[in-house]
Amino acid sequence: MTFPKPFELLFDESRGRPLPLPPRLARVYGALRFPRSASRPWVVGNFASTLDGVVSLQVPGHSGGGEITGSDPRDRLLMGILRAAADAVVVGAGTLRAVPRHLWTAEHVCPSAAKEYAELRRRLGKPPAPLNVIVTSSGKVDLRLPVFSGRVPALVVTTSLGARRLSAARPDRSLRVAAVQPRGPLSARAILGAVASNDHPRLVVVEGGPHLIGDFFAEGCLDELFLTLAPQVAGRDRNAERPGLVAGRTFAPAQPLWGTLVGIRRGGSHLFLRFAFPTTDRPRNVRPRRAAAPQP
Repeated sequence: MTFPKPFELLFDESRGRPLPLPPRLARVYGALRFPRSASRPWVVGNFASTLDGVVSLQVPGHSGGGEITGSDPRDRLLMGILRAAADAVVVGAGTLRAVPRHLWTAEHVCPSAAKEYAELRRRLGKPPAPLNVIVTSSGKVDLRLPVFSGRVPALVVTTSLGARRLSAARPDRSLRVAAVQPRGPLSARAILGAVASNDHPRLVVVEGGPHLIGDFFAEGCLDELFLTLAPQVAGRDRNAERPGLVAGRTFAPAQPLWGTLVGIRRGGSHLFLRFAFPTTDRPRNVRPRRAAAPQP
């Protein structure tokens, strides 16, 4: 993929200091600002949706975000910028299963801008790759996948039961595991606590899936949402359960969750939206550990 044409800036009321984007990235995207907090990381979600609200087609081999956006080059460039700026990228086990060969790095999603992404990370004083955080309460993930191979720093956030299962599977020595609770669905606050104990991040990007982002919304742990609105109608029928942005949580009408529009960019027929949301205090840190191999 070559560098796309610049975004058309329609509206921007974002706050904070601009990232030190290298010239080619700045020419395409413009200024990208994030507020900073001395006490906790800034947490943003990054999703893509069709016009009818579908975020995954739920078809084997066609469940990734590229099927939603048509692999739009500006969407991929922006995804890369967010990953390049991030200290950690958080995904659920369902997202991992949908794109099992994926690495949550900037250059993986947009190789043509690899040099610019690497330069951005150098300017920010960050290591070559963000921490790839996989969330699984059961611990049932395939440790043979690339994300667990040691090619990128990886952390699995799980339960005590999941940690024992992972240990029995003889993981790579570089893999770190945080057991944040004995069992049950994992709290977004506990996930952030494990990430904060690990690397003291300033920016955390959450990329899915709908259950995970729903928990972040419900617990007041998401500061902003970057949403690519693709000009596609995917449709639904009785045989296809195609999720929207949030699953497993209901807000309206009892407790509607309203965001504030802080940015709009246009790229062809795609819209790139940015919303801010109210957040609550964050949890205390949870100390992760490296997965231990079982005794012979």
